[in-house]
Amino acid sequence: MSLVDTDWLEKHLDKVKIIDCSWHMPQTKRNGFEEYKKQHIKNAIFFDLDRNSKKNTDLPHMLTDSNSWGKIVSNMGIQNNDQIVVYDNSDVISSCRCWYNFIYFGHNPNLIHLLDGGLKKWINKKKPVTTNLKKIGISNYIATEKKELVINKKQINENISVNNFKIIDARSRERFDGRVPEPRKGLRSGSIKNSFCLPFSELINEDHTFINKDKIFEKFKLTGCELDKNIVFTCGSGVTASVLALAYSLIDTKYMPTIYDGSWSEYGKN
Repeated sequence: MSLVDTDWLEKHLDKVKIIDCSWHMPQTKRNGFEEYKKQHIKNAIFFDLDRNSKKNTDLPHMLTDSNSWGKIVSNMGIQNNDQIVVYDNSDVISSCRCWYNFIYFGHNPNLIHLLDGGLKKWINKKKPVTTNLKKIGISNYIATEKKELVINKKQINENISVNNFKIIDARSRERFDGRVPEPRKGLRSGSIKNSFCLPFSELINEDHTFINKDKIFEKFKLTGCELDKNIVFTCGSGVTASVLALAYSLIDTKYMPTIYDGSWSEYGKN
């Protein structure tokens, strides 16, 4: 049950921990936290994707270490056995990255859910929002890394010849094919050799919900990627790769999300 709908969340508002993980591409000039302060779902805690990522790197949104993650989540008042619902108000469905982070750091995948449609669907359904900031008590969250769920550049390069896993890229086809420049400076255009392309936007409806499972399966099938192989997802900075990972988990319930964390921000450096 990776996805929950707005009616389900409304019924369980006081029984789950709710996280607003709205993050926007820099060129949009939108600020997730400022928008959160103006309106959010009751009891929601804000998760700053930039601030809660690895510090000593020039790569965006890289996973931090387990000790740091434990402190981050403890400061949010979340415990290891909490049921969590993550949502966003972002065109890049940034909540999927938070969903992935929790699974990577050992939270039970059955206890971490995504609000299908996010804040946009919530408001369209005329569900209540608030400006009240939730008072947070400190917990003692213990993080345990599942290192098999992240791939590094060395593994990507080795895999080109050994072909142990398949890579699917969530960026647009124009970026994947190198027909347009990358939005981040210092990156060449193009894609990882032998990788496949499935733009994450093709899996998302206009109301920010995911398309149905049959359509998701068809989209993955059309990439030409062998779906019985181990699959690793990549994108520009690890955010929309997580959208593909969540979508794939909807059609393969045994799949554990596996991401090339550096993504094209690392691989595409000049």
